[in-house]
Formats: sequence, structure tokens, C-alpha cells
Amino acid sequence: MENNNQGLMLMVFFFFFCSMPNFSTQKTFTTIAPNQFMQYGDTLVSAAGMYEAGFFNFGDSQRQYFGIWYKNISPRTIVWVANRNTPTQNSTAMLKLNDQGSLVIVDGSKGIIWSSNISRIVVKSVVQLFDSGNLVLKDANSQNFLWESFDYPGNTFLAGMKLKSNLVTGPYRYLTSWKDPQDPAEGECSYKIDTHGFPQLVTAKGAKVLYRGGSWNGFLFTGVSWQRLRRVLNFSVVVTDKEFSYQYETLNSSINTRLVLDPYGTSQRFQWSDRTQIWEAIYALPADQCDAYDLCGNNSNCNGDIFPICECLEGFVPKSQPEWESSNWSGGCIRKTRLNCLHGDGFLPYTNMKLPDTSTSWYDRSLSLEECKTMCLKNCSCTAYANSDIRDGGSGCLLWFDNIVDMRKHPDQGQDIYIRLASSELDHKKNKRKLKLAGTLAGVVAFIIGLTVLVLITSVYRKKLGKPSENGYIKKLFLWKHKKEKEYCDLATIFDFSTITIATNNFSVKSKLGEGGFGAVYKGVMVDGQEIAVKRLSKTSAQGTEEFKNEVNLMATLQHRNLVKLLGCSIQQDEKLLIYEFMANRSLDYFIFGLNFLTNEINFS
Repeated sequence: MENNNQGLMLMVFFFFFCSMPNFSTQKTFTTIAPNQFMQYGDTLVSAAGMYEAGFFNFGDSQRQYFGIWYKNISPRTIVWVANRNTPTQNSTAMLKLNDQGSLVIVDGSKGIIWSSNISRIVVKSVVQLFDSGNLVLKDANSQNFLWESFDYPGNTFLAGMKLKSNLVTGPYRYLTSWKDPQDPAEGECSYKIDTHGFPQLVTAKGAKVLYRGGSWNGFLFTGVSWQRLRRVLNFSVVVTDKEFSYQYETLNSSINTRLVLDPYGTSQRFQWSDRTQIWEAIYALPADQCDAYDLCGNNSNCNGDIFPICECLEGFVPKSQPEWESSNWSGGCIRKTRLNCLHGDGFLPYTNMKLPDTSTSWYDRSLSLEECKTMCLKNCSCTAYANSDIRDGGSGCLLWFDNIVDMRKHPDQGQDIYIRLASSELDHKKNKRKLKLAGTLAGVVAFIIGLTVLVLITSVYRKKLGKPSENGYIKKLFLWKHKKEKEYCDLATIFDFSTITIATNNFSVKSKLGEGGFGAVYKGVMVDGQEIAVKRLSKTSAQGTEEFKNEVNLMATLQHRNLVKLLGCSIQQDEKLLIYEFMANRSLDYFIFGLNFLTNEINFS
């Protein structure tokens, strides 16, 4: 029995011992030396822990890749893949340094499935992952870079990475999309610097251009709205006689941002939010219809602020009017009048434009804008010109020949371009401007004259209203509706204010009969000798004009032998007067209650 227990314990120990290597292989490296290797489960970590590298797979797939991702961001976000086109399905695959000092992935019996392919043999090399996300193979002795992942971008453009194009041989560092979100193999789409003609940023599917970011004007690519990004990113372009390179840096090292080219040709910029713990999309290109390459055809302009969004350039008409009216703009526009170098062609400026396709353009960085214009006029095939650099007032020369392709209006950026037109078209344009200006001026003059006439008529009318008549009042100015008879009649006379002022001796204290909450009452004498009582409403009274009219209307309609008769009223600005007949024989209460009511004390006993 004891022997059986010992045998069982030996089996358990043997099983545990055999399983230990699987755990011990999950190592974390900061560098990889010639005598070290990485397998599935091992990781290579950057110095500050920003990025991590290792073997990975997608979901339940058996295909394994060696890649780089953000260490502390979940879910895992892959930014670079070494063997994107040659995945391995062998769990014993290794990443190591070979005898020549190159970085390789070895897949068991298949041998090397991926290599950094350095051009010279290095005795001692070392691999390190930087906090920029750049995987570097360097000479351990001199620290010189022998190879780096940033020279071989995938679908992700990181800060510090450069997109480069040789101005002689063409692009050699550019983004390529994945086939699909679960397959990092090279897809059909690319994001690169096109060096045909003047260098420009383009997105293409195979040989077909999908989107054109435009040419670099010293400040930005003319087709990309990056104004708001300049608060967090610094863009830079280096141009030499042989090379054109483009990169960006973050102004704050704590910001995680990346540009990703998806399998459908859309380039999206993302920024990690610590608050929401997600990648927030900052922008996507193409952004709108006008970003679609050559949407409006030749010699046209795309403007997203108008409808239809496509319009022919000045001096051009649709090649096919029926197609154009049916929103099929691909046929573009043709000239109304052919150019004629011998009869003084000229140029029409367009401002805030994404410059046209520069793949067939000519450029010279040393010329001024005026020299550029002269160069264009000397060449009968030249159709437009612009500065190649807008900094410091503008410099350099860009010339276009034949058709203008893929130009659009930008609301907040872009630059000036000068389109060549026949002299007759320019004269027509000038005449149209003159007519438009004349029409505007005529409208302004007519408005001023009309306003002046209105002011004069109003002034005369007011003077007429303000002039007193012979008997001191003006009748029948207002017609108020009689409530009982349902007809319009003049129920009260409108007195001129100056007449009442004279009658009351300018509302003197001697003429004042009394005062209450509503205002004061004055005695007055008209020019014909008639005595009147004038109720002058206080200027602080809350009673408005409509309420005042209602009171006049009510008083005028009431007829009673014990009520004083309303003769009329007067309104001038904030002055409101009620004019009654003057009762010489004391007030109404005297006739009703007698003298004793006013003099005797009340006895409550």
C-alpha cells in the first residue's frame, strides 16, 4: 500500500515538473540579446511601459503574429505587425537574433518566415522597444540603428513616424490597410505622398485615387482641415532635392493619438480618453462629398455650402447640361471661349481653395508670384498658377496645364489660385461686376431717397397736426366705435396741446383746482371765453394710451344730468389731458349731501 502511494506521488510530481516549462517561458523582456528569444506569451516592454510587443492572435484563430500594442489600454490595440503577410500556426515559433545579427521569426520546420534583412553582418546586436512604439535593432557597441519598425509602417501612423517619398523613385514609406479588421495582411488601400508633379498627400485603392489631401503649402496640406489639431499636434514636412517626408509629434507626451487607414480607404484619427476609457474619433477623411476625388469633373469647383455642390468655374459651362442638371457631374465643364495667347489672356483669382491635383503640375520654389504669372502667360498651355508656399507673404511657383481637376472651396483655410481666362471672358466678368455694383448703388440711393421723402412727409404731417385752428382745437382726428350703435363716429374732440397750455396759463399754480393720485386738475379759459376743467394725468401713471382712449370713450358715451360733460382730450407724447366743462357752482357732492354733511361732526353715540 505504501509503495502504491509513493508511485502516485511520483506521477503527480512528474506531471507538475513537465508542465512547469510552459509557465516559465512567459517572460518579460526590456531588450533581446543574441542569446535570447521570445515565444508566445513572452512580452517585450518599453522603458516607461507605454508599449508592449509579443506574439498574438485574433479570437479563436490559430494564426499567430508578432506585433506591437499599447500596454495599458484595453482592449488590445495593435499598431504594428511584423509578419502580417506570413502568420504562423506553430505555437513553438520564436523571435530571435540570427548569426548575422538580423531579427527573425522562426517557425519550426518552415525555417525563417520573417526577417529584418539588414544589409551587413553585425557581431553583437540588440533589440529594444522605445516608448514611441518604435521597435529598433541596433548595434550593441555603437548604438547605431540597423533597422527600425518605423521604416516599415502598417496601417497605423504614430507620432514620430515618417511617411517618405523619393522624388526620383517614388514613395517607399507609406501606410497600407489591413485586408479586414481580423486580418492584418496588406489590403488594397494606401496612404502616401504622391511625387508625380508637385508632392501631395493621397489615399488610393490600387491605382485609383480615392481622396487627395492636397499639396503642402508650408503650413498645411491644402485639402485637410487640421487647424484645431495644431493645439495638440505639431506637423512638419521636410523637402529636399531628393526626398519629401512628413511626420507629426504630440505637444503633450501623455496624449495617445494615432491615425489608422481602414480596409475601405478611410483614414481616421483617434485619441485615447482617460475619462471615457475609449478611443475617440477626432476626424475621418474623406469627410464629405467634396472630398471624393474628382467628384465634379474637370474645370469645376466643389462647395459643400451651396446646392448643387458642384459649379463650373467662371468662363466655363457644363460639358453636358442634361447630365449636369441630373447631378451627374463627372463630365465636368468646358470653356466658353478658347484661350488666345495673342489677344491678352488674363487671370481670375479664387480664394480659400484646396489646390487642384498637382500630379501633372510644374513647380519652381525660387520664383515669386509675379514671376509665376509671367511664366504662365508665356506658355499657351498653362491654365492656372499659384504660390507653392504661403508663408511670409508667399513664395514659389506652381503651374497647371490643360484641365483643372479636384478643386474645392474651403470655409476656413486653403489658398489663392489664379485661373486663366480669355480676355473677352474677363471683360464680361468686369461688366457683370459693374452692373452688379451699379445695381447695388442704385438700390442704396433709392433707399436713401425714399427714407428722406418719408422723413419729410412725416415732418410736414407733424407740423400740420401741431398747428392750432382758429377755435383752438382740431376735430375728427380719431374715429372711435360707439359700443351701442355699432357705428363709427367722433365721440370726442381732440384738442391741440398748445391751446390747452395757453388756456391754463401754462398749467400755473393759480389755475390749479386740486390734485389726486391720477394727477392734477386745472381751470382754463379758451380763446372764445369758454371755461374748462383740465385733468392732467400724471406722467408716472401706469395708464397707457389704449387705457386712456377707453376712458375717453366711456366718458363720452355716458350722459347724465349729474355728471360733468367731457368736451374732449389731448395727447402729445407722454402728456395725456381730459378736458371737461367747468362747473362754477361747486362740486357734485355739495348738491347731493348739502353743507351740513361737510361741516358737522359725526356722532357715533
